[in-house]
Amino acid sequence: MPKRYASIESRKFVWVSLHTDSMTEAETKAGPVWEQLVAMWEAKLAGDDSDAEKRYLFAQELAEMRGFRYLHVSKVAELPLEELAARIEAIPVDRKGRPDQREAQALLGAVEQPKITVSRALELYWELAREKTINKSDDQLRKWRNPRIRAVKAFISVVGDLALQDITGDDMLNFRAWWVDRIQNEGLSPGSANKDLIHLGDVLKTVNQMKRLGLVLPLDSLSFKESEAAQMPALLGNVDQGKVTCA
Repeated sequence: MPKRYASIESRKFVWVSLHTDSMTEAETKAGPVWEQLVAMWEAKLAGDDSDAEKRYLFAQELAEMRGFRYLHVSKVAELPLEELAARIEAIPVDRKGRPDQREAQALLGAVEQPKITVSRALELYWELAREKTINKSDDQLRKWRNPRIRAVKAFISVVGDLALQDITGDDMLNFRAWWVDRIQNEGLSPGSANKDLIHLGDVLKTVNQMKRLGLVLPLDSLSFKESEAAQMPALLGNVDQGKVTCA
């Protein structure tokens, strides 16, 4: 055992059957098997990290290495008995029969999903979407970043710096209503609002996907039609002594 993994692996030597009596075949199989072992140890090591995002990511990877999709404990409890038993049986035990705690947490869904706020999502987005910045000049990069920064700041100013899983359809409608007011009162175009919605959605969807959060974000059916700008004043009607009549 490499000393690096001594804190998460009590064995001094690890024996793995390659299921062959051919030295040539064994040498071919040994490399990938060793890489898988190292990846699993790294995932367990990461499970000791104080960063909730890292712990959650590596719990997902650890479950996948055992052939399972990571599910929250509430979902694991709803699995058919055969599937639940398969997860339990896949948890390795030491010589004293004690289960590996990190793998048990990963296979039984005991690692909580991290709370990533909207502002934190923007910080993560720059790295997760780095392929979009390839070959961009400094000026192009600035023009690419700034609209996303503005959209996120605007959303936070209206509904707050919420965790992604806490964003509701009402929050998005409140943000849309804020844009309706700006279109009416400041003469802005629906296109400006749509750009904000697109940039905000891009940030949230990218983080949700790349961090494998599995959230259903309420981002659909929010965009404005250009014709709505002309209709808004008429829909407000004429205000006369506290009464509203629609035109």
